[in-house]
Amino acid sequence: MLGMALAALDSTILATAIPQIVGDLGGFAVFSWLFSGYLLAVTVTLPVYGKLSDTFGRKTVLITGIVLFLVGSLACAGAWNMASLIAFRVVQGLGGGALQGTVQTIAADLYPMKERPKIQARLSSVWATSAVAGPALGGLLAAYADWRWIFLVNVPVGAVALWLIVRHFSEEERSRPAPGARPRVDWPGALAIFACGGLLLTALVQGGVAWAWLSTPSLLLFAGSAACAALTVLIERRAAEPIIPGWVWRRRTISAVNLALGALGLLMVAPTVFLPTYAQSVLGLSPTAAGFVLSVMTLSWPVSAALSSHVYNRLGIRTCAMLGIGAAGLVLLAFPLLPYPGAAWQPALIMLALGATLGLFQLPLIIGVQSSVGYTERGTATASILFCRQVGQSLGAALFGALANATLNDRLAHAPSGIRPGLPDDLDAVSRALEHPGDLTAQATDYLRRAVDTTVDHVYLGAAAAAGLALLALLLAPRRFPVHTDTGGTGTGTGTNEGEPGGT
Repeated sequence: MLGMALAALDSTILATAIPQIVGDLGGFAVFSWLFSGYLLAVTVTLPVYGKLSDTFGRKTVLITGIVLFLVGSLACAGAWNMASLIAFRVVQGLGGGALQGTVQTIAADLYPMKERPKIQARLSSVWATSAVAGPALGGLLAAYADWRWIFLVNVPVGAVALWLIVRHFSEEERSRPAPGARPRVDWPGALAIFACGGLLLTALVQGGVAWAWLSTPSLLLFAGSAACAALTVLIERRAAEPIIPGWVWRRRTISAVNLALGALGLLMVAPTVFLPTYAQSVLGLSPTAAGFVLSVMTLSWPVSAALSSHVYNRLGIRTCAMLGIGAAGLVLLAFPLLPYPGAAWQPALIMLALGATLGLFQLPLIIGVQSSVGYTERGTATASILFCRQVGQSLGAALFGALANATLNDRLAHAPSGIRPGLPDDLDAVSRALEHPGDLTAQATDYLRRAVDTTVDHVYLGAAAAAGLALLALLLAPRRFPVHTDTGGTGTGTGTNEGEPGGT
């Protein structure tokens, strides 16, 4: 949990200190890469660390991840300009990729199937606590100390986590290579995955922001990622121990869950990216209050996840997940029905319900996949579903960003002629203008608030469509998930073949 806290806090503590960082180091035009660079490094390393944890054991990979994260944190605290800070954030991301996947895998190794919902809920509570405490802590450190302490606070947490893991975490003999055996690592495949993921995610993150979607940089990046994807397939087919083995996509259980969690990544863009804009621009809340409206989702999610075993033990994992994502789609469809301008408790109630439904969806699927494979495949399987969710989130940011800009541009183009001159021309500019409504007429302010309201409504409709895609993906999964004999579960499955009897 302490190891997971490093990655969880890092994702929430930094945003509130961006004004101080930019004021000290400059680089306003590229500061978004503080987040994008970290996301790129985490995403492209997830499958590599998953395979390495299956080959060399979880402890080695987890210790390596914590050390890399701490080295990156210390380097970030000593950054002398924005370029160096971005580079050191990438180093942090290289460690964060090991933390996210390996901790989830260890939870499945240590606990039998019936106990995993409780353990995974505790891990989820780390993210919930970070979602609430991270922005507040980041704001306090930036205001009353120095933004560099945002990175230095990782050191004591990481040091304690490292000491506990080195001293108390021991792996079974099955995690170690046989005497005289020399583990083989598919380094060409790893490099190809780095290149493919890096080019694709850069295109998705920067497209429509740093350059137009149909511009030369975007087209070159997409073409390069396609070429690297083809090269990756060729390398992985010939590799003795591929980083992403073919069975990840040949087994219906894993491939269906990968697609479903990729759709979850799409869906999550609506609340995490656009809800704070809605809360501030439409409801007129402060950034802190807007963050609270979003954070209530992280309060109900772990509670629902902890209770999900009572549902899937009776109905099965696939049915439980389908109920959760179906209910999530209905909750998302309810968002456009909120009155204008409404009160803060209304979107907060919707986020509370959304967290409860997604707790029934995500955790059973992760447990189902982890329980369907043996120890030597669990790291790869876990990393694959986390990787698909991260890619889905990047794709969702691009798609919903384009949808939001198209909707807003249409509303601005049809603004009354009396207020059209001088209106801002994109979502960020509109949000900034609504932070200082005194610079606008009352009619222009109301029109812009309604335009943002319509824009976010359309994004939530898109998120409901993503929930529908997840539901369709689950129809590809077997009705009963197979249970491997070494999972400690109660199913009668004897292997990973999906035609075998038994399962959950």
